[in-house]
Amino acid sequence: MEQVEKEITGMIGQSNEQVKKLHDIVQKTMEEEELIVNNLLHPPKEILSRGQRISDKVARFGGSWAFICSFAVILVLWVLFNVLSPLSDRFDPYPFILMNLVLSCIAALQAPIIMMSQNRQEEKDRMRNENDYLVNLKAELEIRSLHQKIDILLEEQVQELYKSQEAQLALLKELMTKIEKMEAKSR
Repeated sequence: MEQVEKEITGMIGQSNEQVKKLHDIVQKTMEEEELIVNNLLHPPKEILSRGQRISDKVARFGGSWAFICSFAVILVLWVLFNVLSPLSDRFDPYPFILMNLVLSCIAALQAPIIMMSQNRQEEKDRMRNENDYLVNLKAELEIRSLHQKIDILLEEQVQELYKSQEAQLALLKELMTKIEKMEAKSR
């Protein structure tokens, strides 16, 4: 009976060793992922210059319906004023040369400002892609860790089963020899 208790305690000890190994794997994985998680939780702060902030605001307004509607209203008012007002008050008569000059200047200034904002947006997209890559890398590390845990569990369970079968066979042999001895005595 003492031997059976010793074997049971040994099996419990082996289970504790399995748990310890799994704990070590989890600890190692957490240490490997610490840098990735830190980068995801604390992305570098974006420091914008005054020009970059202005270009973002101009691009945001220049690409909005508010800009299109207000610009259309201004152009209609410009044309109506220069067509319907008395000749002495007209500042840009019919071919609207001044209006074409103003429109060209606005387009010439607005295009590079919008391009600066688009370049900044590309930079933001690149940083977002790097974060996505880090998330995917973290997921891959998690999957690897899970595979390691499962492999260790399966390997140790097979070893445990093999050992318990050996112990059971030894107990059966011991019982068989005791039964044979008892039968031999009873004859």
